[in-house]
Amino acid sequence: MFGVELLLVVIAAIAVSSVAAQRGLQAPLVLVTVGALVSFVPGLPRLEIPPEVILSVVLPPLLYSTAVEFSLINFLRNLRPILGLGIGLVLVTAFAVGGVTGWLVPGITLSVGLVLGAVVAPPDAVTAAAIGRRLGLPKRVMTILTGESLVNDAAALTMFTITLTAVTGGHAFIENPVLFFGWTVLIGLAVGVLLAVITLQIRRRLDNPGLETVLSLVLPFAAYLAAEEAHASGVIAVVTAAFVMGHRSDRAGFAARLQERYVWRSLDVLLEAFVFAYMGLQLKFVIADVVAGGSRLSTVLLSALLILVVVIAVRPVWVLGNHLRLVLALRLHRWHLARDARARAATARARQRARDRGRRRPEPRVLPLKHGLVISWTGMRGVVTLAAAAGIPVLTETGGRVDGRADLQVIAFVVAVGTLLLQGTTLPLLIRRLRLDSSAEDEEERRQTAHAEEVAREAARAIMQDSFRTHTEGVDPALVARFADGWRQAQQARQRLRAQTEEVEDVRDPETAARIAGTFGKVRLDMVGAQRRALTEERDAGRLDDDLYRSLLEQLDYDEAATATRTVSRLS
Repeated sequence: MFGVELLLVVIAAIAVSSVAAQRGLQAPLVLVTVGALVSFVPGLPRLEIPPEVILSVVLPPLLYSTAVEFSLINFLRNLRPILGLGIGLVLVTAFAVGGVTGWLVPGITLSVGLVLGAVVAPPDAVTAAAIGRRLGLPKRVMTILTGESLVNDAAALTMFTITLTAVTGGHAFIENPVLFFGWTVLIGLAVGVLLAVITLQIRRRLDNPGLETVLSLVLPFAAYLAAEEAHASGVIAVVTAAFVMGHRSDRAGFAARLQERYVWRSLDVLLEAFVFAYMGLQLKFVIADVVAGGSRLSTVLLSALLILVVVIAVRPVWVLGNHLRLVLALRLHRWHLARDARARAATARARQRARDRGRRRPEPRVLPLKHGLVISWTGMRGVVTLAAAAGIPVLTETGGRVDGRADLQVIAFVVAVGTLLLQGTTLPLLIRRLRLDSSAEDEEERRQTAHAEEVAREAARAIMQDSFRTHTEGVDPALVARFADGWRQAQQARQRLRAQTEEVEDVRDPETAARIAGTFGKVRLDMVGAQRRALTEERDAGRLDDDLYRSLLEQLDYDEAATATRTVSRLS
């Protein structure tokens, strides 16, 4: 029956998501609310998935689908704020929650409080990506938030393992917590890169879109489980593998790329809907666990609300404090440059040295204050928090009971759902009030688009002459010249290509028409391949934004798919 109940939840979650989308509502918030209300239906059985199943079956594809669409280049460009939020803020939040929990909740020690701190510290990748996409946040803000949520799970789960081992009296793989964290990161990175490289090598030899898609579906699970077997971070392994695969997606065929794109997007929607519905359905039962454990529900809920306030408050303090520090560092940097320029302005040579020194010491990149405010209010928790809370054992290694396990689970649930509902519902209002200006990003995207189009036109123009000479043997030269001229114009207006290709259909001889269609189909495919290679070179050289590159690559995939399909249909 468990399988049937699970399928019913998935179907209901998809239906609720569809209704929410039609009414312009945020599906994650609606799903959590509806799930919480449904949990109180009399006689409804508890849908409880073991935490190891959530972490090893649900989490890997969710992380992979987010990371494979995420730009590795933009991740590295924003590495400092991402690591600051993904590691530094996780540790600060965990210790703040641990201290407050040990002080507030009767019978909870500081060490047990730190277990809760590790549980509630990481904002969720699913939540950040799902809500951020719907709100249309500025590009750099989304980059930082998504990057943070892909990193912080590893930091939080590692801290969870360390603190839980201390509480239960178990033995860690490496006793020193700093060395253990270093091991989880380095081995996780190595596992992810190794499996991604192996996958890329296998894909080059498959030439089968279906098998390539199946291989990409297996990769996140293999990366997660292999890293966990090595006592490393499965989260980092999955994210690393996804980064490598996404960055080298141009090495796959267009059919495999298109197929994988839609498979992962469909799986992403399915798992997101299930995760948020599952969160809501736990409300009634975690409350029942507290009552059964003998704790006063009102006391636990009051403590949970206070800890929720702490979790929400720590983030703005951290983000805005860092913003102030960077602003001061930027002003100090500019003051040093101005002082050096005044001190060495006597000769042109000295001025050149000052400029060289300025290039060696780049200015800190400071986000606008409005963007910092948005980031400070985007810390929704989700499935990792619930899974980790459910993973707190009942007994210690010596057979004693873990103090306040049910209380910790209720607090974790209140924090997860509370941040999702409170911050998720008010975030759109905050963004509207701040009136975030994306004109600079829009202008840069227009400039990059124009540059990319010029690169693609030049690549097509360069290969066109050779391609026509290679493929047009036995075809009327006058017809070749007419089509070549039409395709040159098609780089600026694709409609003209459509008008020219209709001439092929006017040829009465089926054999001649098929030969012409095959000839010019090959030419067009050569042009698309040249454009793809040229855009990849521009991206790798740092002259083209990676997100824009991916968008243009997707357009070329559609173009290649349409050309290949049209050519095959005319030859058949």
